[in-house]
Amino acid sequence: MFGYVLINKPEMKFKDFDKYRSYYCGLCKTIKNNYGFFSRLCVNYDLTFLAILLSGLYEPMGECNCRRCIVHPFKRQRYFNNKYIEYAADMNVYLAYLKCIDDWNDEKRKKAYIYSKIIRKKALMIEDKYPQKTEIIKEKMKELSLFEREDNDDLDKVSGSFGTIMREIFIVNDDVFSEALSNMGFFLGKFIYILDAYEDLDRDKEKNCYNPLRCYENKDNYNETIQKILVSMMAECCKSFEYLPIIENIEILRNILYSGVWTKYNLVKTKKKENN
Repeated sequence: MFGYVLINKPEMKFKDFDKYRSYYCGLCKTIKNNYGFFSRLCVNYDLTFLAILLSGLYEPMGECNCRRCIVHPFKRQRYFNNKYIEYAADMNVYLAYLKCIDDWNDEKRKKAYIYSKIIRKKALMIEDKYPQKTEIIKEKMKELSLFEREDNDDLDKVSGSFGTIMREIFIVNDDVFSEALSNMGFFLGKFIYILDAYEDLDRDKEKNCYNPLRCYENKDNYNETIQKILVSMMAECCKSFEYLPIIENIEILRNILYSGVWTKYNLVKTKKKENN
């Protein structure tokens, strides 16, 4: 359910791509330092976006360093660190843990079960650090699981549960920016959930797994309808984004929101056409 908030690399300036990678490396290194080597396996692009967004909005004090790592052993890589990258790292690990639990309960994926055991203590540490926030996230994940067991096909309601999870993650401070960040998280979360369901539909049908789009597939203009829904979700997300007084990282963020998120959609759409 993650990995959809991407950059459009061909449309990005070299300096912006280098900066984006520095945030990604910073998130990866922060997860390793705070939660151990194996926890860094769950680093994802969606939380990298959040780290860049919050850093651009609040412009916190931070540091920039260079070092080698296991992925880049021969060349020193630049990486950033600040309190919002730390926050994104916490949310990254916690969401990965809940996703593994969900995958094990729903599909009995052994890798998910093993990985959930590896990072369980880390997830409990995060619950202690953000008790109210993690409680809301857990409740909404349970709600999603209930919808799946009920085979609920109310797309707005089901995607809204994941939207609420992302809304909670996007709100990091109680301030004048909370409403815009809340709306951004909510509609981006709905976009991610629907696009994930769109991509997984064929696989879920083969495995007889839940997918809220199964009852929509045979309706007229199915693909056009899904595209219109996704466009609507991102339009609301971007409208809230433009209310935020961001200067730092603005070109990277706009590349992601106006172009990057559609690269994955276009890949999924092309693959479906080829399969058909």
